[in-house]
Amino acid sequence: MKLAIVDYGSGNLRSAAKAFERSARETGLNAEINVTGDVDAIAAADRVVLPGVGAFRDCLDGLTAIEGMAEAIRHAAEVRQVPFFGICVGMQLMASIGREHGDTEGFGWIPGAVEPLAPSDKALKIPHMGWNALQSAAEHPLLAGVPAGAHVYFVHSFALQAEKAEHVLATTDYGGAVTAMVGRDNIVGTQFHPEKSQAAGLALIANFLNWEP
Repeated sequence: MKLAIVDYGSGNLRSAAKAFERSARETGLNAEINVTGDVDAIAAADRVVLPGVGAFRDCLDGLTAIEGMAEAIRHAAEVRQVPFFGICVGMQLMASIGREHGDTEGFGWIPGAVEPLAPSDKALKIPHMGWNALQSAAEHPLLAGVPAGAHVYFVHSFALQAEKAEHVLATTDYGGAVTAMVGRDNIVGTQFHPEKSQAAGLALIANFLNWEP
């Protein structure tokens, strides 16, 4: 099984790769984990991971700066329908639109907008940074074995507000419900960083590696 972690100048790629390699090793899976900015490698991958750190528009610009990359990602998720995992801003790019530094169109797989965090408690700092409890909103194979209330690691100032409740798989509380995980069909995304979320994150990654949507 070939897994491609998309390298487009954004994201904590080495720690993500190490987490996926560890999960594959611990589950006895014969997986080839590649961090790559090569469009042909994305086109040949059995699974694709799209990380992202920073601003929505900057990440999208980074993708489109690589000739054919956005198209290869679309083809993988929409046409080949391989298991696809967006992390942090990689998840946000799955939305219809991002509101950071003006409106920027996303992939549109999860209808909704990425809006600034606005916690009801004004003492809560932006960006939201640190460990928060995961609250499951729906059953999903990637959440199998992840304990209710498991703590996962967030770093973000914007959050996806999905138009359809069925696309929200998990939330967290940060002065109100914040989307933590979304998905439909062969695509999933987490606002939190599974590669930094210790046991819960590794369990989720292992589930993705074995997921057959």
